[in-house]
Amino acid sequence: KEQVELKVIWNKNKYDVKFCLDGTGAELKQKIHSLTGLPPAMQKVMFKGLLPEEKTLREIKVTNGAKIMVVGSTINDVLAVNTPKEAAQQEVKAEENKKEPLCRQKQHRKVLDKGKPDDVMPSVKGVQERLPTVPLSGMYNKSGGKVRLTFKLEQDQLWIGTKERTEKLPMGSIKNVVSEPIEGHEDYHMMAFQLGPTEASYYWVYWVPTQYVDAIKDTVLGKWQYF
Repeated sequence: KEQVELKVIWNKNKYDVKFCLDGTGAELKQKIHSLTGLPPAMQKVMFKGLLPEEKTLREIKVTNGAKIMVVGSTINDVLAVNTPKEAAQQEVKAEENKKEPLCRQKQHRKVLDKGKPDDVMPSVKGVQERLPTVPLSGMYNKSGGKVRLTFKLEQDQLWIGTKERTEKLPMGSIKNVVSEPIEGHEDYHMMAFQLGPTEASYYWVYWVPTQYVDAIKDTVLGKWQYF
């Protein structure tokens, strides 16, 4: 049988291989498996593009001295790569957990250090309530100005009102709602409405009574059912 000499290159290793010209791509994969330990299912064999398994080397015009590139990882390689990756992800999580709470960060401290607004709404700890029919008021925004939230359910809008103006936002345009209890005043939360793709678009509201936090999230994010 006519044979060709091939240079099989995998993972920076080079193998000189003699192989039958009338052998198929699938048979070549078996040969590569015996050389490298790389299972055929995990091999990408390249010769002027992806090597067809059903065709012979003669049909795809493989000549003497041809370079055959092999891409793929053995099961052990995959496991070796994944384990550190998972460990790294756990480290990132641990780092995040070590991060100081939001309410200690400088941008939030300057608002929270003003203390509670004099007209803050009463809070009820350990209870979840539906949104009241009146606007939620007695809160600050990140510039320390007074802000109120009105949920216009029939229009599917959230109105954020300050002394200067009222912004009318479609609920569907708000990407996310995040909140965190205020340290030392856990019956109130600081809350952000994400208005754009990044954290820079967060609209912060401080001193939200805890009993309304879940209802606000569910209403804005579309999970709350009204009967």
